[in-house]
Amino acid sequence: MLESLERPDSASGLSRRLGIPRQKINYHLRKLEDAGLVELVEEKMRRGCLERLVRVTARALVVSPEFLEGLAADPETIADRYSSAYLVAAAARMVRQVAEQRENSEKAGQRLATFTLESEIAFQSPADFNAFTRELAVAVARLGSKYDRSSSRSSRPFRVVVGAHPAPKSQTLAPTTEATEYSGGA
Repeated sequence: MLESLERPDSASGLSRRLGIPRQKINYHLRKLEDAGLVELVEEKMRRGCLERLVRVTARALVVSPEFLEGLAADPETIADRYSSAYLVAAAARMVRQVAEQRENSEKAGQRLATFTLESEIAFQSPADFNAFTRELAVAVARLGSKYDRSSSRSSRPFRVVVGAHPAPKSQTLAPTTEATEYSGGA
């Protein structure tokens, strides 16, 4: 339903497009609006009824761990840090935490200090991949040791997550780094 609301539409319009009864669509649109995932764009009278046009507002969705009732994977319970299960659990935790922090920052009128490093590397062999991961771990540990100020009361801890997975064949990325300078705000 959210995918269908890139352009504003009503419960009646969605009902026709999706083949779902209007009453059911209207119920779910109200729930999505209450959750802040869609917003009212316009109300207008049409054939003696008030038609509400809404559009999607959410650009990123995160399933709350409370909703999953214990089904969300916790990276701390996965021993193999090289497994895909660990990568998925760590990535899911990061998405949940950043989404919550972004919402809190927006409410406070502040920017959330983050950075993204995303690159694509073509390895010749599993040995090259393993050597790269070892060297990367050493480099991150060295930089962490150099810049860590956890003993300072004014420091702010950041979680750094680095993961790798095979790139989908249909996508290639150019190496990029996007950063937001840390200003001490939320």
